[in-house]
Amino acid sequence: MSEAALVLVNPAAAGGRAAALVPALRGWLAAHAPQARLEVPADAPAARALAAGWAAATRCILIGGDGTVHQLLPVLLQRGLAMGLVPVGSGNDTARALGLQGLSWQEALGHALVAPAQPIDVGELHVETGAGPVARPFVSSLAAGFDAGVGLRALAGPAWLRGLPRYLWATFGELAALQRSRIRVQCDGQLLHDDEAIFASVLNTPSYGSGMPAVPQARMDDARLDVLVAGRFSRLGALGMLPRLLTGTHLGDARIRTQPFSVLRVASDEPWALAADGEPAGHARTWEVRVRPGALRAMAAAPQRARQSTE
Repeated sequence: MSEAALVLVNPAAAGGRAAALVPALRGWLAAHAPQARLEVPADAPAARALAAGWAAATRCILIGGDGTVHQLLPVLLQRGLAMGLVPVGSGNDTARALGLQGLSWQEALGHALVAPAQPIDVGELHVETGAGPVARPFVSSLAAGFDAGVGLRALAGPAWLRGLPRYLWATFGELAALQRSRIRVQCDGQLLHDDEAIFASVLNTPSYGSGMPAVPQARMDDARLDVLVAGRFSRLGALGMLPRLLTGTHLGDARIRTQPFSVLRVASDEPWALAADGEPAGHARTWEVRVRPGALRAMAAAPQRARQSTE
């Protein structure tokens, strides 16, 4: 028997494609899981209120993408709700890492309702703001620098452009404004990089940017995160690296470094844009990232060791 489940649809996911599924979702749930509660909240605060307010729920199933997961993550962690995911988003890198990408929505929803939950790691960004220290959890990635600019540009992209083409469009646009600044990166107290760089991003999943295999060895259940640093690249050099990033062969370049860690500290000469799971996370000169091992329970479609593909 399935647990009490709250099914939340993000109507804005994938340019409104998730909202178009609502009638079919209602019909499917009425036939297969009448005990589940389907809601279509108007915005993220309303979604969080629903997840926080229904005491009977033990699992929360999200119809959306990485941004939807990020918006609900604080209340999922606070309440200890198991997370199910039906990937209907522009990025879906969390779904890829959970083995869900490529399933029909019926298959993904049925799986989320009954599958056992397994613990996965969560990253947490720590940054000082004018109002004091802020801690922000994320599941898939924390982009910093050029990567964050690409993600933020993709958010503002045309609604008809989805998935990887949307991120490629944003990448080409961001290249025109490419900047480098000197950063100092420490992993668990050891210096990894002290030089110019265009980005220093953190991944908990093997891919980001809608399937780009940035850190193919990354896993969500190893109690570690992985930092990916891209050093001295010109616009032309960054453009030339893009095909290698898309095919996962970029790690052979001496200007690119990756390292697993528990605690990461970064200091930059200039404020860098930050984006958590593709969502804006402000600008900062210094920030810290920590792993929270096994902090979130999720319904994955396959054992973690089998989820190395970023297809």
